[in-house]
Amino acid sequence: MGIRSELEKFPLVAVSQKIKKANAMIPRNVQWLLYIAALIISDALMTSLAFWLAYYFRFVAFEKYFYQNAFVSFNTYQFLLVSMPFLLLVIFATNGLYARDNLLGGTREYSTVFRSAGTGFLLIVVAGFLEPDLVIARGWLLMAWIFTFFFVAAARFLLRRVVYSLRRYGFFLTPAVIVGANQEGRWLAEQLLKWETSGLHLVGFVDKKTPVTFPLFHDLVSLGTVEQLGEVIERYKIGEVILASSAISTRDYLLEIFRKYGVSDKVNIRMSSGLYEILTTGLTVNEFAYVPLVYVNKVRLTGSDTFMKFLLDYILAIISLLVLSPFFLVVAIMVKRSSPGPVIHKRRVMGLNGKQFHAYKFRTMVINGDEILAQHPELKEELARNHKLKDDPRVTKIGAFLRKYSLDELPQLFNVLKREMSLVGPRMISPEEVSMYKQFDMNLLTVLPGMTGVWQVSGRSDVSYEERVRLDMYYIRNWSIWLDLQILFQTIPAVIKRRGAY
Repeated sequence: MGIRSELEKFPLVAVSQKIKKANAMIPRNVQWLLYIAALIISDALMTSLAFWLAYYFRFVAFEKYFYQNAFVSFNTYQFLLVSMPFLLLVIFATNGLYARDNLLGGTREYSTVFRSAGTGFLLIVVAGFLEPDLVIARGWLLMAWIFTFFFVAAARFLLRRVVYSLRRYGFFLTPAVIVGANQEGRWLAEQLLKWETSGLHLVGFVDKKTPVTFPLFHDLVSLGTVEQLGEVIERYKIGEVILASSAISTRDYLLEIFRKYGVSDKVNIRMSSGLYEILTTGLTVNEFAYVPLVYVNKVRLTGSDTFMKFLLDYILAIISLLVLSPFFLVVAIMVKRSSPGPVIHKRRVMGLNGKQFHAYKFRTMVINGDEILAQHPELKEELARNHKLKDDPRVTKIGAFLRKYSLDELPQLFNVLKREMSLVGPRMISPEEVSMYKQFDMNLLTVLPGMTGVWQVSGRSDVSYEERVRLDMYYIRNWSIWLDLQILFQTIPAVIKRRGAY
């Protein structure tokens, strides 16, 4: 008992005690039931508000701007105004918007809201087609659809922030343990520890060979051996058991764990992707001759995903180039006058499937930069280590200004039009940097590099190289058009704040 008491002094184990107190106050399943009930009430209120507000704008406030003969009395719409919110709630539930696994999961939830709202309004269109007497104003329908998505998404965004705040007090947190303290187990731990909104609270490791010990990795301790897993689950009220597949290679161990906890309603068993995480960004299971076989996807984006990203890139790139063309001319003149040399610098970088290309940037350095750097061996060493210098003597005055606001990267819009880059994607790297991605280098090259990305909105150069790798891998595995839009919106304030820009 002495060792167990000592363990509780460590921060991550101590937090698990706070979670136990929160769960004793309001059981974990009740916390989630209350949250789901709040979502249902919120969705009902927001959809009702959307329909009524659309009616007010279409037939009262802005009636004169619409086709006059399209006016229909309030009684015609009364049934839709009352019934449609309930129909949308049913559609939301059918699409999993009240299922715990689909909540608090990044942009995927908002994407589902958008698709569900679209389904609901498509049903109205179909009803209008089947019933000629049901006359529906298109302006009202369009506004109701837009309002529904934005109101529901905004309310869910605010409720999510409430949950994030409550997690500081131990609510909506699930204690988790990683089975396997090998290299893979530590990689898993590092990623989960840095993703604060995951809802998982790592208490420590359980390993085949390592008994109870003090910190093995960061503040994570070994809570016992695999044989003591049941005791660990009970003691720390573990809700998630994460198996590092390469650490538990013995078939009997795996079968025993799944036999005991695979059907338990108190514990979820999850297994890491192991080798698949290194080889691919996606898997598909197909049956051949009644045998389930895993297909390894060669690229991350296919079909409609590729088209959506292509459309977003081209539309925004063309608009940006048309609007910014006078600014490009002014910057070109300033760069030319600041020091001898070309206006555009071409940097050799890695592209899709390992194909190299030249990324365009406004030149921000003097052309004899190598000579200047040779006079500062300590800076040369820092550059080799981080591929970035905070105080770079090679940078011109206008170059420092352009870098501070990331304006030097605007010519990469032409790279986007050439399909060498995307507006949003992983950070572009030079061929020499590929080795720094270690086992993830194959995944990195499955998508186009981006002008901005998760690394850009997370601190740019203030983010360590290891953190950049993690952020790039997160983006590649979790891509959606909604994630791209979120990053684009976050890029503007990130650039204005200038954090990590040098």
